[in-house]
Amino acid sequence: MTRYPKNMAMLHRALSVLPLPLLLLVLLLMPPMAGAAVDSVRLKDIGRFGGWRDNMLVGYGVATGLAGTGDSARSRTARQSIANLLSQFDIVVPADQIQSRNVATVMITATLPPFARSGDKLDITVTSMGDARSLLGGILLMTPLKGPDGRTYALAQGALSVGGYKYDLNGNVVQKNHPTVGSIPGGASVEVAVGSDMLHDGRLEFVLSDPDYTTASRIASAINAGLGSALAAAVDAATVSIVVPPDYRNSLVGFMTLVEGVSVQPDKRARVVVNERTGTVVSGADVTISRVTVSHGDLRVAVVTDYLVSQPMPARINGPGVRTEVVPQTRIDVSEPRVEAVQLGVGSTVADLVQALNRIKASPRDMISILQGIKAAGALRAELIIQ
Repeated sequence: MTRYPKNMAMLHRALSVLPLPLLLLVLLLMPPMAGAAVDSVRLKDIGRFGGWRDNMLVGYGVATGLAGTGDSARSRTARQSIANLLSQFDIVVPADQIQSRNVATVMITATLPPFARSGDKLDITVTSMGDARSLLGGILLMTPLKGPDGRTYALAQGALSVGGYKYDLNGNVVQKNHPTVGSIPGGASVEVAVGSDMLHDGRLEFVLSDPDYTTASRIASAINAGLGSALAAAVDAATVSIVVPPDYRNSLVGFMTLVEGVSVQPDKRARVVVNERTGTVVSGADVTISRVTVSHGDLRVAVVTDYLVSQPMPARINGPGVRTEVVPQTRIDVSEPRVEAVQLGVGSTVADLVQALNRIKASPRDMISILQGIKAAGALRAELIIQ
């Protein structure tokens, strides 16, 4: 007879009286027991449901109130924009008669999140479009933000926050950060609600952030095991199709909560990421290297030329053909340090290689070159990504 600890016995009795749907919800939301897989993650951390996407918005507007740092008179776009703006207030001024450096034409960008509702606030970014020197102290006038379909989804307006400045006088320039780009937190208001159609023919689609056939298959198996029915099937490396049970058609949010809480152990690809600009090497702990021998050494050749001036004696300064001569003195230095060798056995990892190269005092740049050579030799059992 199996003996339960006191707390486990109480938990077993409590769960045995719960209805099946509620029992599944409790089991899915319970924290993992001791001994569970350390690499198991929730589905919501490695993907999203199909139809969940952001929408890009863009607009063209005018920023006013600049202290003489706006667009110059050479910008026809700025002059025409001011004339169009004034015409909306029944003020007619020809564009060629406008001379104002307190105004700048700008472009506004924003991101409209899924399920946005009317009245929600959006953060916007404002960038100079003309030859304005700074947007410091500017006010963005009301600007419609449009989507790819040409429809206005939000209205933007407010005081610009630049975080920098630029002042110049008589050829002297003092500048901090980038003064032609600013932002307005919460500077746009959503005018049109945006919804997402998540359900198609009674099915949901779960999309992986990092497509992988093994992970997609494990996700389908984990969902079927967690929900107790064959509802999920892997369509390809990036998509898992999930049938929504009839009981959950009217409570789709609850069903999606169950699916997002399912834990799965994603498969890992062996990768080594190398950044040549910074000399950074990032590798997984399980990336192995076949049996290989690495020889590391440098041959340095330095050619140095010194130019000496040969000056004639004072008694011969006025003689025929007498002149000062520049005489080059060249020397060549060759240094060849002792070649260091590193030998790795079967099953060695990239971490072992890095430790061995550190012992022979190899630089990060040398490590990157050595990793590229090992990959070319077919001894690195991973994908080498060079940034």
